[in-house]
Amino acid sequence: MKMVRIIASAFFAVLVSALCFVKAEAKPLYTAPLNYHSILIRQDTVPEDSAELKRIDKAISKKISNSAILKGTRDSVNIRVAALSPNISLQQMLKGNVAGVYVQETTGEPGAEQSMLIRGLSAPIFSRKDVYAVQPAVYLNGIPLSQDNPFAFEIQKYDFNRIGPATNLLSFIDINDVNSIEVIKDPVALAKLGPNAANGAIWVTTKNAKSGTRQISLNSYFGMVQSSKVNTVNGAYENAFRQPFYQKYATADDRANYVGYLRDSTSTDYYGPSNWNDLYFKTAPVYSLDLSLTGGSERANFRFFGGNTRSAGNADETALNRYTAGFQINMAPFEWLTLSTKINATRLDRNRNRSVRDRFGETTYLTDFTTPLSPNKALYQNFLDEYKKVIDDNTNTLLQGAVALTLKLDKISFTTSVLFDYMEGTRDAFFPSTLMEDNNFVSNYFGFNQRVILNNAFSYKYDLNKDHKFEFELGQSLQDDTYKYNYAKAYNGPNDFIKINQVDGNRDHDDYLESPYGGFYVSRFNDREKSKLLSFYGAARYQYKDLLTLRASLRNDGSSNGQPDSRWMITPAFGAEWSLKNQFLTANNLFEDLRVTASWSRIMKPFNDDRFAGGPQYRVNMGWNEEPTLPTYGGGGGIMRPYTSGWVGYGIGLPYVDQFNLGLEGSFLEGRLNGGITYYQKNDKRMVLNLPLVKESGYASINATGMDVRNTGVDLTLNAQILKRESSLSWTTGFNMNFNKNKLTALPNGLKELIIGDRLLKVGESIGAFWLYENKGIYNNSAEIPVNPANGRALTFDGNTLKAGDPIWKDQNGDYVVNDADKVLKGSRLPKFTAGWTNQFSYAGVDLTLQFFAAIGQKALNQYDASRYDFINRENSNNIGSIREVNSWQISNNAKSYTIYNPWSDVIPYRIDQDLFLENASYVKLRTVSLGYDLTKTKAIRNMKADIKRIYVYVTANNLLTMSPFTGGDPELIDYTGMYNGYGMAIPRTYTLGVKFDL
Repeated sequence: MKMVRIIASAFFAVLVSALCFVKAEAKPLYTAPLNYHSILIRQDTVPEDSAELKRIDKAISKKISNSAILKGTRDSVNIRVAALSPNISLQQMLKGNVAGVYVQETTGEPGAEQSMLIRGLSAPIFSRKDVYAVQPAVYLNGIPLSQDNPFAFEIQKYDFNRIGPATNLLSFIDINDVNSIEVIKDPVALAKLGPNAANGAIWVTTKNAKSGTRQISLNSYFGMVQSSKVNTVNGAYENAFRQPFYQKYATADDRANYVGYLRDSTSTDYYGPSNWNDLYFKTAPVYSLDLSLTGGSERANFRFFGGNTRSAGNADETALNRYTAGFQINMAPFEWLTLSTKINATRLDRNRNRSVRDRFGETTYLTDFTTPLSPNKALYQNFLDEYKKVIDDNTNTLLQGAVALTLKLDKISFTTSVLFDYMEGTRDAFFPSTLMEDNNFVSNYFGFNQRVILNNAFSYKYDLNKDHKFEFELGQSLQDDTYKYNYAKAYNGPNDFIKINQVDGNRDHDDYLESPYGGFYVSRFNDREKSKLLSFYGAARYQYKDLLTLRASLRNDGSSNGQPDSRWMITPAFGAEWSLKNQFLTANNLFEDLRVTASWSRIMKPFNDDRFAGGPQYRVNMGWNEEPTLPTYGGGGGIMRPYTSGWVGYGIGLPYVDQFNLGLEGSFLEGRLNGGITYYQKNDKRMVLNLPLVKESGYASINATGMDVRNTGVDLTLNAQILKRESSLSWTTGFNMNFNKNKLTALPNGLKELIIGDRLLKVGESIGAFWLYENKGIYNNSAEIPVNPANGRALTFDGNTLKAGDPIWKDQNGDYVVNDADKVLKGSRLPKFTAGWTNQFSYAGVDLTLQFFAAIGQKALNQYDASRYDFINRENSNNIGSIREVNSWQISNNAKSYTIYNPWSDVIPYRIDQDLFLENASYVKLRTVSLGYDLTKTKAIRNMKADIKRIYVYVTANNLLTMSPFTGGDPELIDYTGMYNGYGMAIPRTYTLGVKFDL
């Protein structure tokens, strides 16, 4: 925190002093204005006449102050800067660029799923499945995109990855085809978008066709991801690490059972060279090439876009290939009639990692993990040679389109549109018997998300006089969603040459479907969900002069996923904007604009599955604890009550969110300093929680409504032109910051606290808090262990008497029994403070851009260290948590040493649910450094007769520096529950050389 204060203080000191300096300049020169709404005026088009310069400068300043540019500045991404980085996903484009948006990359593997939150976490996260329900809506050209549905997790034993391609579907957006990216946080604007936007909205608009112009644009870059440098270790290090534990606590039996792969110190398999990293980490190429063509007339114009991009990781040969094509056409046969069509098509091919954990997470077939992969390159190569027999094809095909017809007659307009979004995913996987102890595995997945929307909107503008203006709108929307998947997995095929899911066998045998007479032992799963969302809304806007603007809307939304008696909800929204500049400061030259805004809305939150629509139900789930996803019993299908997934009763109403904003926005010093600060409160209410039940009920849990979560905070944005000189150095800077506080305000059935698994939810506390024992040291001898004077018994932990070598866990209630009642809530897995800082310098046609991002106040549990120190239990349990990947043969530069407890103790001293492993995971990152030059400023290009508008060349470096006290490596690689387990691939450094060419 001290480091952040120093950086912030230095920044503001430089900002204030520089502004004072430029205010004293006699004659400011023209530069393109800083704003994240992309005013497309280039310096090379500016006339040399000083009078014309002043006119343009004044016009631009007026445009900034009299329009919504301030809002766009605060909540938009600078597309021209973002396009200089090889970011493959929308989440990466937004990261650090908009106040209140928190993006989490849990791995550097390209194409892997990523999470983003707008203004805090709205519901507890117990597993990866829960992440889907808190994501904001993403609109592409007005189309609310349908992301993968989490219902596939119902058939998974482990939730490391969703079955199927598990690709980040927001990787299909190409930044070079994007005109603007805006994050919508205004409650009234969100209310107009409706239930899809209950968690916030991101509005992406692609570049448009233009009338009367012809333009050809070519964008390309080529670069590399840098191989990681790691400190590799071998069995000698691991043996030395364990020896203090054996010397202090081991019995003769413990020494006799010493782990097999470390017994022989002369074995080169584990005590030889540790050079696995030569094969695991590799410098890999990245590239992109796209072409766009725009042309037409006022009556009809078009735009075509096509491109190919390859993003790569620096480990395990991971990569993502993207192929994109888009076409749009606008026709206006009459002045009162316009027809617009946009279509985008994308294909994503993903090369996944070769992680042992992820592989067995899908197969759910666990082999003997007591002998891990060797750190020796030659032996690791043997594993890679066997992996060449693997088939792992992951493909996504995406198609979005919109057809809109607009009729405009004087002040009346009517628009009808049909929107569609189709996303299809396939995965074919085969793992040979040599990787699974003579048992091979094959699986096939096919799934799709389909969304069709019909919108109709009628608007009318009425000016009572020049001081009083009204706008009215009535609209209707019908949204139809379908989610479907077919999944089959099979084991024990006849050989490794047959790599398809074959079930046709010898029908002369009764069990002809089973090996050896047939093919594989096959299990099949399929699911299909349909839902509809019907909405009617009305909106009104009133403007009084340039002083006051009032907005209001009223919606009635109906969801088929709601229960029969609560499928509809009426929700209002109100907003006001008051210009303090025009009211009180008209003669003040310091302020270009100053306004205060206030808004409130209620938005329905539809369920993302249909479980609650039917009330009590049966489930196709015939499994048990070890195989919970089994679809059949005795070879036949069946249905059962939802004993494990949770009882669904009646009386479950649709959740909703109430949001309130109070903001102050301003533009100062002739538009050279723009800023805004917003206080917000977001209350997510009437959410459903799966409450645990007593075992005697026969059900593991029951779904109950009534959970409320509140997020309060402040968004701050400052943008400034510190140096404003065209012929010499210019400097523009932008700073955004968010402070957020999360609190659980209510639980179902009036409960004040609730234990679910290893989590405690407590009213008044953050839903992201960790529930932990407080570690106070070690009992070096039995005399140090407290004794209950009432009965003479020593302190116990969950029924086990504590002994020398055990941890000192604080007995919070003083009852001489340490158990769950002594756990406390500490820290939070989400940051309290996030900030982004962008600086752009220009001199003689050369541009330099630097981007920083900071996340402060979050904590993380170091599961990686806990597992490393708990080696006794880890190796004896032989479950999926026992797996050691080849990349575990390394040690961090700032590895932390812990107290030497007795690892054989029944109390499990290195258990993860204690603050011993709770670390500060705050960080500051230098995300981007980019250096570019506009060749059109050179005399040689200007003298060419060709109509060249721009040739811009640049070099960019990404992810250069991370500053953090976290000892586990990159603090971003923490999963959604706040655990660092060491499985996430490092986010690599990337270097690219690019060109942007416009004709």
